[in-house]
Amino acid sequence: MTTICLAQVAGTGTDPAENLRRAGDLATYAARAGASLVCFPEQFLTGWSPDVAPEDGEGLDGPTVAALRRIARENEIAVLGSFVERCDPKPCNTCIAIGDTGDILARYAKIHLFSPGGEDRHYTPGERLALFAAGGMTFGIAVCYDLRFPEIFGAYAAGGADCVLVPAAWPCRRMRHWELLIAARALENQFYVAGINAGGAPEGTYCGTSILADPDGAVVARGGAGEEAVCAVMDPALIRRARDRIPVLKDRRSDLYHRLLPI
Repeated sequence: MTTICLAQVAGTGTDPAENLRRAGDLATYAARAGASLVCFPEQFLTGWSPDVAPEDGEGLDGPTVAALRRIARENEIAVLGSFVERCDPKPCNTCIAIGDTGDILARYAKIHLFSPGGEDRHYTPGERLALFAAGGMTFGIAVCYDLRFPEIFGAYAAGGADCVLVPAAWPCRRMRHWELLIAARALENQFYVAGINAGGAPEGTYCGTSILADPDGAVVARGGAGEEAVCAVMDPALIRRARDRIPVLKDRRSDLYHRLLPI
């Protein structure tokens, strides 16, 4: 059994230092609740924005990652955080996984950039998936808009992920899509999917509703609209039972798909 906490920080850029303080408090709460991993929303310290300049961002040795590493060490808990990383030619929308001793476990740059919001014009897309281990389970990372692309999740399932973590800044007006897609990605790949959304932002922009869906696509934990830490237990045995009952991954014909339509 593995306990994780989905930490719904407001994720606005008005006070990054206060957001960082709140992150530390939520990490402490998660550790005391017995969690092995605490996860934060997309760009939670500054708020997600497509409006970045080519020179914006910081490196893995910058202050954001240093602060997250300190939070992980002080609370002896793994941390999943998100920030604008300095990349070439434009910044990356990057998620970082840090172990409970403060070591960097994985880096993932968002692959699918949200073109309706202009993110594709200002960021460099990622090109690699990322897996890491924490609390006896293997986790994959996707970010927000990636949730709409099932191929990533299928690749993670083939690569041995037990759960895919999806930090997001998902708007209130599309929450029906959020809930449906998380459940669908979990069900079709027969693993856990955890969506960690910004909560408590002003003007009704983000409505929280962080969700953990199990290998049958059932929602086993759900957050409210405001700031909170949603802690839940995952059982790897449920993954094995779901796949033994209906062997979707074994029966999947991924090698054939590109030949089914003329391209």
